[in-house]
Amino acid sequence: MSLKFFDKLSQNFIELLNEKDDCNVIIEVENKEKLFTAHSNILKYRSQYFRKELENIQPNENNIKTIKSSVSAQIFDIILKYIYGGIVNLENVKTRFIFDLMLAANEFELDELTNKLETHLIDTKASWLKTYFSLIYRTIFSENNFKNLENYCNDIITKHPSLIFENSDFASLPESALISLLKRDELQMEEVKIWDYVIKWGISQNPTLPVNLEEWSKENFLTLKITLQQCLPLIRYFHISNTEIVDKIVPYKRILDKQLWKDIIQHLGAPDRPVKSIILPARSASVTELPLRAEVPKEPFSTIISEEHAAEISSWIDRKTTTYSTKNIPYKFELILNGTKDGFAPQTFWNICHGHAKTVVIIKVKGTDEILGGYNPLAWDNSYSYSFLIKGEWMDTKESFIFSLKNGNIQNSILSRVKNSQYAIFNAAKACQNKYGPRFGNFYLYSEKSNFTLDNRNYYAIDLDQFYEKPIRTKTRTLSDHFSIINYEVFKIVRKS
Repeated sequence: MSLKFFDKLSQNFIELLNEKDDCNVIIEVENKEKLFTAHSNILKYRSQYFRKELENIQPNENNIKTIKSSVSAQIFDIILKYIYGGIVNLENVKTRFIFDLMLAANEFELDELTNKLETHLIDTKASWLKTYFSLIYRTIFSENNFKNLENYCNDIITKHPSLIFENSDFASLPESALISLLKRDELQMEEVKIWDYVIKWGISQNPTLPVNLEEWSKENFLTLKITLQQCLPLIRYFHISNTEIVDKIVPYKRILDKQLWKDIIQHLGAPDRPVKSIILPARSASVTELPLRAEVPKEPFSTIISEEHAAEISSWIDRKTTTYSTKNIPYKFELILNGTKDGFAPQTFWNICHGHAKTVVIIKVKGTDEILGGYNPLAWDNSYSYSFLIKGEWMDTKESFIFSLKNGNIQNSILSRVKNSQYAIFNAAKACQNKYGPRFGNFYLYSEKSNFTLDNRNYYAIDLDQFYEKPIRTKTRTLSDHFSIINYEVFKIVRKS
């Protein structure tokens, strides 16, 4: 039997650190703004990083070795206490600090601490990870040592590929991240669109390539082929339709291996004949039977509105006086954000909906049967900078409208079109996106607690809406301008072909 006394051991080592007896290492952090002292033997046996650093540093005349680091003093203080005492206190610290601490632990090759913080973020900080998804994703693949976070993020992207592929800085995506996505069988995107994005990414890595493809030389194609050599084998060529092969693949056939191109051509004419190239399975989001693709299975339409509601909204978009039937709705309502799944932080809205035009925001109000919403024909834009007393940018459009839908004890739907088009849609500035969500005139989602469901701060000016034609809510003794929500969804409206 073993008797273990780790608590006392930890306490003694922390005391050793605080008393600084026999310290022979100085660590400079934050550009020499603060100095820490430590013992070389403890650093070496707790971290391979410090072992390698100390072996390559010559001591000064007092036999002191100095290590320089760019991490903050606050983070390094925690790192040092972990090295000595094995204790990390995460009480009353922000999630971003925990994330930065994880990066620092990884830098110092403290695998135990790195893995523990990575698991902590996934298990307890899912909403924050989704809110700052782009930052998280690029950082972990740049470091390439956070497999659990990589899998967590890739699981999200397979269901919401627009988070990365339609992001404005897609071109700067690390190659390792792109390859990791291309390997996923469950990536919910048509294969030909995946091909388009891979080509776009490859060309963006070589800005000197001619804009006009007809002007490309043999060397230009070779440059693109070399850039994409790790990506091209991961495309599911044999699950792309004949027409798409002709339209999309043929213009770039020179970047494909000769045997692969020969097999693709053979497959176009004789799909039942065996080929020498490896045929990767169809992605689960676009299950195919060679040579034609089958229909993509539909996700649940909505947790808030019905098809009857979608037909009614479609008629408002087209300015019809009568409502479409559910069988002839001319638009697809593509769900791009669901509060229950993606979180209710205001920043999440701007991260996911940036760049999307022709969207409908649907809101389920807490404590009533109200379903409120608005239509924005313009693109949501999260790029505006904050300046003095300017919290964002108003967008001018005559096509937007807000509404209340018939539901429960709500007898009739209400449509309210914009009357002051200069103040139809508001894009919040970056500094305000942690509080403001989508806004239509004096109707918007807002939260001081970074969660639209918590603090009853969402707003509609019942008696003072000078921007839209008619009120979509009626003030009563129990109904005020402010409200909380149960859930909200954002749909991209796409006309059916």
